[in-house]
Amino acid sequence: MPAYSGSTSQTQPPTQTVSVPPALAVPVIEAAFPRRLHPYWPKLQEKSRTWLREMRLMPPDKVERYADSLCYTDLVAGYYIGAPDELLTAIADLSSWFFAWDDRHDRDSVHGRTAQWRWLCRGLHGTLNEPRTYLHHGDPLVAGFADCVLRLYSFLGPSWNARFARHFHPVIDAYDEEFRNRRAGTVPTVEAYVELRRLTFAHWAWIDLLEPTARRELPRPVRKHPAYRRAALATQDFSAWYNDLCSLPKELAGDELHNLGISLIHHEGMTLEQAVAEVHRRVTRCVTEFMAAEEEVHSFAAQLADGTVEGRKLADAVESCVFNMRNWFSSVYWFHHESGRYRVDSWDDRSIPPYVTEGTVAENELVGEE
Repeated sequence: MPAYSGSTSQTQPPTQTVSVPPALAVPVIEAAFPRRLHPYWPKLQEKSRTWLREMRLMPPDKVERYADSLCYTDLVAGYYIGAPDELLTAIADLSSWFFAWDDRHDRDSVHGRTAQWRWLCRGLHGTLNEPRTYLHHGDPLVAGFADCVLRLYSFLGPSWNARFARHFHPVIDAYDEEFRNRRAGTVPTVEAYVELRRLTFAHWAWIDLLEPTARRELPRPVRKHPAYRRAALATQDFSAWYNDLCSLPKELAGDELHNLGISLIHHEGMTLEQAVAEVHRRVTRCVTEFMAAEEEVHSFAAQLADGTVEGRKLADAVESCVFNMRNWFSSVYWFHHESGRYRVDSWDDRSIPPYVTEGTVAENELVGEE
């Protein structure tokens, strides 16, 4: 039985209106957060298909059949308005890689492929420190990640690169924690899951990428400004919780244990309907919190514009960052109703998406490689 009444439309171009089930509707997003797409988006689709094939992250037949309908490039093209085309392409490939990694995590967890998973994690950690070394790694996910990281590291320099790595190492560890939870059948408590989700969603890595989009690394006092951090956290929490809300039927069908709704059901004794309503409440609260913080960030940016050239450039960079934080809301919202990633009711087997391949890295590749 579907978790939500109504259904999302079939995939359509992102300029067209789609139907949103009442349980998933957030009227303030539809009314006050206009959707924007980077003008490079059509070319991005083509480049993404080519990259997925070249990196062997999806078989060619599945790239042709599913890549466009998954809408991964639509998602990123709405996040980082103003990014140079080369940067947007690298971020889009990282996003596509992230979804492929998430799918692999699921399959490795389900099948208990512990040795493969450990090898993958070691390679990902190593990539963050020495991406060029891992460009030809035997696991396509490591090689693809290395390709993305090497490109991203070319934009702002060593200090930004080190911070991005510092933020992404815990993401890999958090995915490993989820792997162990699934093998043990452990559903995290609500509080534990909230913290874990901020890592598995890679909150601060996506926020870091606002800076090369603005063509400027922000000084630490600016990044740590309370309003800037509240706005950043609100936009990322919204994205994570809205993903949990929309992916709940998919994850229940696949026996996943990591979803805010699942934690609420398991630990708080809620019914499915109550859990959906609670996640929706948290999602809506994120929007309210962002809008309050956003006003403070604008005021902060005005203070930074102190009449000097440097002050004006810094203020413009902050405005670019908060502008794109706002864009996350509409991009994430509409993505979830256009993408085929969550259309579980249309799958032949509800436990495994049709765009996922069960093929694995050969076991002999696990020997002697890092």
